[in-house]
Amino acid sequence: MNPKRLFVGNLSYQTMENDLQDYFSQAGVVTSVNLMLDKVTGRSRGFAFIEFSTPEEASKAVEQLHNQEFQGRSLTVNVARPREERVPRA
Repeated sequence: MNPKRLFVGNLSYQTMENDLQDYFSQAGVVTSVNLMLDKVTGRSRGFAFIEFSTPEEASKAVEQLHNQEFQGRSLTVNVARPREERVPRA
């Protein structure tokens, strides 16, 4: 588990990576923003992963921004868990 990497959910479908970069930089130095897009439509899937330069900045972002309103939606912000292995679809 990477304590510098955060999961951000309940995003507006209009949210862009630069919006997240600007908003989350209030908690510290954002080193990367990875907005998840639908492979078929290219639209946002409503969540992203944001990485900070230190675990302390990531922790501060969780404390400050979890359940805060951003672009009309209440954000879910927490430390990203490793991806779980899924059974392939038949």
